[in-house]
Amino acid sequence: MHIARKRFGQNFLVDEQIIGDIIRAIHPHPDDNMVEIGPGLGALTRPLIKELKLLHVVEIDRDIIARLHKDYPQDKLVIHAGDALKFDLAELPTPLRIVGNLPYNISSPLLFHFSAYADRITDMHFMLQDEVVERMVAAPSTPAYGRLSVMLQYRFYMEKLLDVPPESFRPSPKVNSAIVRMIPLPASEVLVRDEKLFAAIVATAFGQRRKTLRNTLKTYLAESDFELLGIDAQLRAENLGVAEFAAIANFLFRG
Repeated sequence: MHIARKRFGQNFLVDEQIIGDIIRAIHPHPDDNMVEIGPGLGALTRPLIKELKLLHVVEIDRDIIARLHKDYPQDKLVIHAGDALKFDLAELPTPLRIVGNLPYNISSPLLFHFSAYADRITDMHFMLQDEVVERMVAAPSTPAYGRLSVMLQYRFYMEKLLDVPPESFRPSPKVNSAIVRMIPLPASEVLVRDEKLFAAIVATAFGQRRKTLRNTLKTYLAESDFELLGIDAQLRAENLGVAEFAAIANFLFRG
C-alpha cells in the first residue's frame, strides 16, 4: 500500500462516481495528445488509458513511478519522471490536452507554468482546492477576485465544473475541492502586447489591494494618464477587469 506523502501534497481520489464525472467532462478521444500531471494511484490514469491510444504522465514520486511501470504497458503509458514545475511541455506533441489532480501546495505556480504553453494547448482540466478555483473564475469587484483571476483570465476561458468533497479522497484533505476547465483564448482575443509588463502592473496593483490605484500605480501612471485611459484613480485593483489592466499595460508599452 502506498502511503500519501505530505511533501508531495498527495491526496488520492477514490470516489468512483466523481472519477466517472471527471472522465465524462474531459471526454477523451483515442488520438488525443494527453498528459496527466501527478497520476498518483491511477484514479484517472486507468479510465483515460482505456480511451486513449497513448497517455503521457508526469510524476515525481519514485515509488509511484515504479508502480506505474509495473501496472501499465509501455506502449500505452509514457512516464516522465520529475517535477511538473520544471517539465518542458514543448517536448510533447501538439495540440496538447492536460489533466490532473494538482498538488494544492504548489497549484498556483503550476498554473502559471502551464499558462506559458497556452499556444500549444487545446484545454486543461484540473482538480484544485475549491478556494483556488473560485479565485480563478471570480468576476471583478468580488471578494475572490485578485491577481490569479486577472493573470489567468487574460489568457483562458475558465469554468468551474464539479465540486468534490473531502471524503472523495484518501487521506481526506481539510478543504473542499473542485474541477475547473481552462481553454486558451484565440490569439486575436489576447489583448496584452508585453506580458512581463502586464504581469508587473497586476502584481503591483494587487500588492496593496486596499489602496487606490492612484497610490499603488504611482510609479507607472500620473494623474493625467488615468484621465487619458478613462480609469478612475480612486478605484482599487479589484474593481478593474482584465481589459482595463491590458489597456494600462499597452498604454505604457514602448515597443
